[in-house]
Amino acid sequence: MFNKLTTLFKQLLDGTDLSQNAANNPNLAIASLLCEVAGADHQIDEREQAVKRQLLKRLLNLSDDEVETLLTQAQSGVAQAASLYEFTSQLRELSQETRFELIKGMWEVAHADGDIDPLEDSVIRKTAELLYVDHREFIRAKLQVIDKS
Repeated sequence: MFNKLTTLFKQLLDGTDLSQNAANNPNLAIASLLCEVAGADHQIDEREQAVKRQLLKRLLNLSDDEVETLLTQAQSGVAQAASLYEFTSQLRELSQETRFELIKGMWEVAHADGDIDPLEDSVIRKTAELLYVDHREFIRAKLQVIDKS
């Protein structure tokens, strides 16, 4: 977190336009959010990695190679990102149903190891708020994932 703040301040001092910080790539933004939730508890489980891959293949209709490339780019972007806004700002134009599916996917990643850490919950909650996903839909997505297991 401290590194992200330091990067943000350096960008501000250099006069960087932070609104253009992340390229307009919705697929990369989605992958980045999935990586963000997987790493929120500082324990990246192989089951979480597998769920991320499956979700990207299903949601974005990508090949295995495309998924791996996207995840590599996303991990790099997450390490340099100052906030979730960098990713969510690119996704607000998506349909309500698509945004719901993204939140549900984030719950799937968080629950892949059988436990939803409070830090993972917090990342998903903040993402839902930034994407204007109603709290009722946020809870419905969580319950669908938990009830499925």
